[in-house]
Amino acid sequence: MSDLNGKTVVIVGGTAGIGLATAKAAAAAGARVWAAGRSEAHRDKAIAAAQGAFEVREADTHDAEALAALYREAGGIDHLVSCAIGGERTLKPFLQQTEQQFQAAYGKLWGYAKAVRVSAPFLADDGSITLVSGSPARKIKPGQSALSCVGGSVENLVRCLAVEMAPVRVNIVSPGTIDTAMFDWLGDDRNDRLNAMTAGHLIKRAGTPEEVAEGILFVMKNRFVTGTTVDVDGGRILS
Repeated sequence: MSDLNGKTVVIVGGTAGIGLATAKAAAAAGARVWAAGRSEAHRDKAIAAAQGAFEVREADTHDAEALAALYREAGGIDHLVSCAIGGERTLKPFLQQTEQQFQAAYGKLWGYAKAVRVSAPFLADDGSITLVSGSPARKIKPGQSALSCVGGSVENLVRCLAVEMAPVRVNIVSPGTIDTAMFDWLGDDRNDRLNAMTAGHLIKRAGTPEEVAEGILFVMKNRFVTGTTVDVDGGRILS
């Protein structure tokens, strides 16, 4: 296991949820952290949460110039993480979606591809790249076709990149149902609805962003892991 102390970690999509939890954890482990996001509101909250422990910047996975500026400022990158959503997901049966709605979900894949491509000149030879997918890539419910297909594509992209970019290590972390701001719309019913969603899982609760961040730090630190999908899903894909 390598030490993150003094290492440079760049997290695209690092100003909220899983990305922000990862920024906090990496900074606590001694890393020099740059967390970037496109939402001004999320960036403001991340700055308050950072309390000077890490840098917060503006960047979008679809903006190559902003990504390059972020990477240049960070300097040589030891570990790149991308967990930005990057696309618009339509949760309804495939035949009820328009072609444009289905295609829009793939913004996540194109954003990840751009974040990786632009980072290449800045990555350390013994560095790592970690992308974030989700359990619907392999555990599918009705109405999740776009979400599942994109997740499966991201997981396969990681395996391709691990082969092509070695010795840089490339991995993916796949969360299950995680209690983040994406469920804020549930309002006062949030806890009851999350409990209902996870009642059939092996671990009968929603996960936390911090638990997923632990999985991301594991693949950053373990030098013998590449091309691997790490599930942090409470046993969702087995239930």
